[in-house]
Amino acid sequence: MKTILAAYSGVLKGTGSSILSALQDLPSAFWPCRSKMEKHLQVISVLQWVISFLALGAACTLLLLYMFCTDCWVIAAMYIAWLIVDWNTPKQGGRRSSWVRSWTVWTYFRDYFPIRLIKTHNLLPSRNYIFGYHPHGIFCFGAFCNFGTEATGFSKKFPGIKPSLATLAGNFRFPILRDYLMSGGICPVNRNSIDYLLTRNGTGNAVVIVVGGAAESLQCAPGMNSVTLKNRKGFVKLALQKGSDLVPVYSFGENEAYKQVIFEEGTYWRSLQKKFQKILGFAPCLFHGRGLFFGNSWGIVPYSKPITTIVGEPITVPKIEDPTDEIVDMYHEMYITSLQCLFDKYKTRFGLKETDSLYIN
Repeated sequence: MKTILAAYSGVLKGTGSSILSALQDLPSAFWPCRSKMEKHLQVISVLQWVISFLALGAACTLLLLYMFCTDCWVIAAMYIAWLIVDWNTPKQGGRRSSWVRSWTVWTYFRDYFPIRLIKTHNLLPSRNYIFGYHPHGIFCFGAFCNFGTEATGFSKKFPGIKPSLATLAGNFRFPILRDYLMSGGICPVNRNSIDYLLTRNGTGNAVVIVVGGAAESLQCAPGMNSVTLKNRKGFVKLALQKGSDLVPVYSFGENEAYKQVIFEEGTYWRSLQKKFQKILGFAPCLFHGRGLFFGNSWGIVPYSKPITTIVGEPITVPKIEDPTDEIVDMYHEMYITSLQCLFDKYKTRFGLKETDSLYIN
């Protein structure tokens, strides 16, 4: 009974070490060993994020509608009223929570793959930055863990820099999900939101944009090293207009998390994916990972493959309110060259061969 009470106390305290140490003291009938328990917690932590991203918004919307048909309609009406008042908050810097960003669950999330963040150069708190994150993968696990939480120690590695991971603006129209995302410092990837962060929020801001977006997600699969970047120049023009330095970021292993069926250009299914992408802003991918209970079965749990995120050297960008196409092209080429050099410098350290190349589409 004492050990069970100790485990319950550990849960209330909310620290991973206390939970595990308490559970370790339980009889073997409850938990076979500490390492297995740790692995279970890692799987649960990743699964809750995947399910939250896929279904939390829709589930909370349906729950809210259902509450209007019950005696709890007053609560639902109060939340809707508050939602209307708070509607523009995501576009005005959001509402990040250092407490949520430091939850113990994110350390289990990190250790499942595991995910690492590597710093190559210092960033000055007196400047603002636009991070270009590559590749997209299916769920951007590396981007979320490194920039949406403190699991890999971003604030300690880059003191004075506040990251804001940009994602689809549509996610912030869903109740509860919007607050969950904002608490991690995640913002809508639209002009108003990014303008606010880079011009009216002081300095030391780093907006993280997954440049390839939905189009790139359709091409991701294990063993593929390609990014969608050739015709993506909007983020470069924005950096010039705001005088924010460009920072290339590459995550080795991001494409290894899931296996995907890639349809060839011109096929019916490929056309359907592109139509959904145009209408909804994201492309529905046909992918699978491992099962929840058996590693050799199919499911939505990602494969536990290492993801290493390299933050490259910043490219100093002048402030030009109305940059010409030639200037945008010049800095775009500089960015591509910097990203290519970053990939080539680190590729052999993370499982790739010297002959492997980064394909830029």
